[in-house]
Amino acid sequence: MIEAILVFNNHGKPRLTRFYQHYPEDVQHQIIRETFHLVSKRDDSVCNFLEGGTLIGGSDYKLIYRHYATLYFVFCVDSSESELGILDLIQVFVETLDKCFENVCELDLIFHIDKVHYILGELVMGGMVLETNMTEILTRIEDQNKLEKQELPSEVWRFPQAGKLDLPFNLHPAIASSKQKLTQYWRIRVLGRSPEETQAVDSSNNGGLSPGKEFNNSNHNSHNSSTSTIGESPSSASDITLLK
Repeated sequence: MIEAILVFNNHGKPRLTRFYQHYPEDVQHQIIRETFHLVSKRDDSVCNFLEGGTLIGGSDYKLIYRHYATLYFVFCVDSSESELGILDLIQVFVETLDKCFENVCELDLIFHIDKVHYILGELVMGGMVLETNMTEILTRIEDQNKLEKQELPSEVWRFPQAGKLDLPFNLHPAIASSKQKLTQYWRIRVLGRSPEETQAVDSSNNGGLSPGKEFNNSNHNSHNSSTSTIGESPSSASDITLLK
């Protein structure tokens, strides 16, 4: 049985933790620190499994791990599990992540932790291995992605050329009733218009919403020239691809 699954980087920062037995939070942190200490000091030329630490069960448990680029993938298992089988399972897990995220790296585990947990749930559930066929796992993930797309709102109102600002107003009547207020807010705060100019535009449009016209005037051009690009992800060691 699998006791815990830990993923941490070269500095011991946890990126994914899944315990299949109850441990207090402070004990979990101690297990992560002890496991990192045991695994990180081992040379790359030695085997990839060793006896578990004192907190995880001592000699009755084993730590089976693989080191990819900046991340350690560690499975804490009891004596009934096969070392080579768990090593293959770790490889399947990493290759599945690589297929889903296209050259997976450490940042993918940080910003898409919910999807990573879902992928892990397709392999292991309750400490028991469910599936080792990567094709079957990818098929289930694709089916889940299709369901999520079908549940997206059909009517989406967006500001043209506004950096993909999508506002699904049909989610709730209270949100839909605020549609005109949000438009006025956009004109006043973003386009730099005064409330009087906003009312004049609303009256000329007969109260309708035509945000596309707002981006053809000089006010937007002057505002846009003073804005800077945001959302660019900084380059760091976390961008290193796990599988090369």
